[in-house]
Amino acid sequence: MGDRANVIVLRENGTHELYRTGWAVGIDLDLLYGPGPVLGMLPELRQDGWWLDDSMAQGGILLDLGRKVLLFFAWQGPSTELRHRAAVFAMIRAAWPGWEVRWLYDGPAELREYIGLDPEYVRCRDAAPSVAPLLAPDDEDLAGADPGGVLITAGTDHCHVASDAFDHPVREGAALLHRLSDAPGHGVCRLHVNSGIHLDPQRRHLGWWSLYSSPQAYEVPELWPGWTVEFWQDDWERHVRASDHFSPAPFDAGGDARAAVLTEAEERRALRARNRALATRLRTAPTRSEPA
Repeated sequence: MGDRANVIVLRENGTHELYRTGWAVGIDLDLLYGPGPVLGMLPELRQDGWWLDDSMAQGGILLDLGRKVLLFFAWQGPSTELRHRAAVFAMIRAAWPGWEVRWLYDGPAELREYIGLDPEYVRCRDAAPSVAPLLAPDDEDLAGADPGGVLITAGTDHCHVASDAFDHPVREGAALLHRLSDAPGHGVCRLHVNSGIHLDPQRRHLGWWSLYSSPQAYEVPELWPGWTVEFWQDDWERHVRASDHFSPAPFDAGGDARAAVLTEAEERRALRARNRALATRLRTAPTRSEPA
C-alpha cells in the first residue's frame, strides 16, 4: 500500500511513540473497533521516527492514553463522505466510551502541536499550489453515489464543481474568481460533494467547509486579503442555507449508512488479515539451497 499515515501513541508518562502505516485510505475504519485493536496493530507498523509532512500524510491517528483523547484525520474514507460521516463518528464514539474524539482539519501539524512539537516541521511552504480543474456536469469523476468534489457557489447565480484530487480551491485566493468566469455551470448541485465554498463578491464574504483534512486550513484568511472568511469546518448544511444552488440528494444517515460502513470495515479487516498471512508465509518459507 502506498497510502501513508502516522500513528502516534502518547503514553501516561508523557512520552510518545511514532509509527507509520501504508494503510492510510480508510484509516478511520480501523477506529470502529475501539482502542484495543488499534494498539494491537502497532507491532506490525514501522517505528522509524519519520513524520509525514503536509503533502504526504494522507491520514493520521493520535491516542492520548492518559487523557483519553483520540485525534484523527483522513483524506479519504467514509468519514470524508457526506452520506457516511455522521454514522462513522457515532460508531467511533460508541466504540471509545469515555474518550474525547476529535477530528483534525489541519492534519499532521495539529498532531505535532498536540504533543508540544513545532508544527512548522511538517509544513510544505515552498510547494507550488496544485490547481484543481473545474468539472463539467457530465464528467466521469462526478459519477457514483459519493463522487466527492468541491462545490463552489458565487453570488446567487453561479454554481461550479472542482476536483477534490488537488489542493482545495479556497487556497487560490481571489484568483479563483477569475477562473470561475468561464467555468462549466451546474445549475442546482445535487451531488454528495465533500467540500464547498460560497462566495459573496459584493460583500467580499467567503464561507468554506471540508469533510477531509486540508493543510493550513486555519491560514486561509491570509490568502483572501480584504475578505471576511469563515471556516464552517464540516458543517455542509450552512452552505445549503447560504445558497439556493446546493441541495444534495436525500440520503439515510442512520441504519443504511452504518451498514455500509460496517461492510467496508469488515472488508478492510479481511484484506489486512490476508496480507498479514501472506507476509508471514513469505517470511517463514524455507529458502532453496543453490545446486552444487
